[in-house]
Amino acid sequence: MVCIITVAQQKGGVGKSTLAAQLAISYQALGQKVVVVDIDPQGSLTYWYQQRIARLGNAEATPEVRTITGWRVHNEVLRLSESYDRVIVDSPPHTQTEAKIAIRSADLVLIPLQPSPLDVWATQRTVELTTAEGRPMLAVLNRITGRAKLVEATRQEFAAHGIPLAETGIANRVAYSVSLAKGSGVAETSPTSAAADEINRLIVEIEQHGAGQAFAGAAA
Repeated sequence: MVCIITVAQQKGGVGKSTLAAQLAISYQALGQKVVVVDIDPQGSLTYWYQQRIARLGNAEATPEVRTITGWRVHNEVLRLSESYDRVIVDSPPHTQTEAKIAIRSADLVLIPLQPSPLDVWATQRTVELTTAEGRPMLAVLNRITGRAKLVEATRQEFAAHGIPLAETGIANRVAYSVSLAKGSGVAETSPTSAAADEINRLIVEIEQHGAGQAFAGAAA
């Protein structure tokens, strides 16, 4: 079973924190007990959680977000995995030591990238870190804007190098940003939308990749 999911990408601006938040809310909507670990110095998910608390109150603002840095990350993530069904780690870009720690802690490393040559090239460093730590990985195309030829070229590039790439791509939809601004996720603000369906289909792939079978809640 996939318990600890580290969302990692050495390149910034690929929608890493947005994807982590959306996954957390969708997993929770599927009945999972979720905690998010924010080790990105930008603290995007911490700010998102503050918006959630302002709207719902401390008692109701689940999933929780924990802000952790430095050497404590690995042990704290493992400790949390004993109490939660899913621990989603938002790792920092450009910070090799903390990125290594986050990757080392993962049951699965999820690598978001946009369908562009620059993102493909920049992803190589994250793939190398993940391979060096011996962790399974799954890349996912994020913020897709309908450029079919570029998407297909990216898929062919990953296939040529034997890097697993999710069939589900995440489109560049306004719904994702709108939900985050409210401290929410699309599973809450628009549960029957194409955006919510994308995240749920990605969850099925995450579970298949990590455990060899679909997560029943997402597949239903």
